[in-house]
Amino acid sequence: MPMNVKPVPTLDERINDIRLRTASIINDEILPNERKLWRGRGNGASDVERKESKELREHVKERVKKDGLWAPHLPQEYGGMGLDFLAHAYMNEVLAYGVGAGALFGVVAPNSGNQTILVKYGTKEQKEKWLLPLIDGELESGFSMTEPDNPGSDPRSLTTSAVREGDEWVINGHKWFTSNGFAADFFIVMCRVQDDTGQFRPGQMAQIIVPTDTPGVNIVRGVGVWGHETSDHCEVLYEDVRVPVENILGRVGDGHRAAQDRLGAGRIFHCMTSVGQMWRAFDLMVERAISRKVHGGLQKDKQFIQGFIADSYMDITASRLMTINAAEKIDRDDQAARIDISSIKVFVPAAYTRVVDRAIQVWGAAGVSSDLPLAGMYHGARTLRIADGPDEVHRVLIAKNVIGAYEHGDGWDFGN
Repeated sequence: MPMNVKPVPTLDERINDIRLRTASIINDEILPNERKLWRGRGNGASDVERKESKELREHVKERVKKDGLWAPHLPQEYGGMGLDFLAHAYMNEVLAYGVGAGALFGVVAPNSGNQTILVKYGTKEQKEKWLLPLIDGELESGFSMTEPDNPGSDPRSLTTSAVREGDEWVINGHKWFTSNGFAADFFIVMCRVQDDTGQFRPGQMAQIIVPTDTPGVNIVRGVGVWGHETSDHCEVLYEDVRVPVENILGRVGDGHRAAQDRLGAGRIFHCMTSVGQMWRAFDLMVERAISRKVHGGLQKDKQFIQGFIADSYMDITASRLMTINAAEKIDRDDQAARIDISSIKVFVPAAYTRVVDRAIQVWGAAGVSSDLPLAGMYHGARTLRIADGPDEVHRVLIAKNVIGAYEHGDGWDFGN
């Protein structure tokens, strides 16, 4: 079933045009070829299948570039679309409908997030050495922040250290879930900078570019996830790793802000991506319900199934409107957006899980098979309740903001 995208009356012509052109590629190039596009990357694929799969992906990428839809996250001077925040968010919900479509539009985590950080914080030399080759596909990158012995929800607890010795940073620490670990040519590593007295003061966070072939960078393993023995999320030991002082992104103290720049926008984009994938799961569920006969009638006539459809419609609509509201506040630099970001970070992944769970139930055994994208969506939805800050941290933040307003004598203004 093609994605049903029409102009949104409240959006300007430019954003509607982007959404419609994106949907055209999703419907024409990606949905009819989903299995072929990614078959070459699966286990057991033949050399012929790998070749055909790669050629098909390159064909789609060429159309994306021809239609001016490549790399929505990058400024135009770096070959991207130069989209503003809101336009990018609206594009994401359409882009997410197709399995793996983001990669075919030049949006590949963690490279895209690292590109954004390098654009904002990188020096001219860093951009020439790391950013441009990353954009051109000559280099791969990873992001190394999470530590096995410290809670990722509290960046103040990170203990990977960077000590300046002459013209070098000496880095020691233990990370895991370092994304794209096996393929990366360099990592952006979150460190706590040690001062001249040997102490770690608050606010001394820094992000440092570390080439993966530097002595002392030891990839221990790919961390297995969801029952798989390995993944490209790697456990990494940094043992007396020495890199030039000019490899720091921005200044000492910018590390936490850079991480929040990445995560704050990422939370909106992840939620709009979740909306797009919920949209796909919903279409699959209803399509099945109107055609599948069971116990003497079609599923669509069973009240349980009608309840699934109604509940999923409400979950998707609420998720979409909450996310758009948060995106609009960020777009106008409204400081109150923080509570809205936390709200969608809790609500949307939970709704996404419910929507996909209902779709799986309607499809039965096929729902958990690799013939459909639902099983992958389910894993992704559950993971999002941990990624970018667990639910509990965001709930606490919401409550503290609300309580603080009342303690200052104000009620909560739900109109703004």
